[in-house]
Amino acid sequence: MNKTCCFTGHRPKSLPFGYDEGAEGCKRLKALLTESIEKQITENGVTHFISGMAMGVDIYAAEAVLELKEKYPHITLECAIPCETQANRWSEGWRNRYFDIIYRSDDAQTLQTHYTSDCMMKRNKYMVDNSDVVIAVWNGEKSGTGNTVDYALKNGKKVIIIDPNTLK
Repeated sequence: MNKTCCFTGHRPKSLPFGYDEGAEGCKRLKALLTESIEKQITENGVTHFISGMAMGVDIYAAEAVLELKEKYPHITLECAIPCETQANRWSEGWRNRYFDIIYRSDDAQTLQTHYTSDCMMKRNKYMVDNSDVVIAVWNGEKSGTGNTVDYALKNGKKVIIIDPNTLK
């Protein structure tokens, strides 16, 4: 039986290394994400992945899935876009990555046209409701990521947590 896994995690400003993707911590986090994704493919039968496409962990995870597609061509990536304007205010570099991922993905679901105060949470619920497993990069603090982890646990989903501070 095919299974689905989604991702939740912090934006760069809430990660210990911030926007510095050259930092050792960021490189280790990306490697851990890739290992966790590959483990879901090989040990848990996950074939479909959903990314919420936010800056930071969502983008890192989507890029990891696209990389792993070369080794596991049967896996698919879905982009769950909370609103059409999600990336409007991002830097050119982040926007380029965002649109490249959408272009290379197997499916993109735009959940609503305009931004509303609850569109990110609606996106998170959509991802959890359509997944068997959630990989969360979460520091344990109250946040959107924390709310998503709570929602997943309350709904009986398997949740794998990677702490960005300890990388465990």
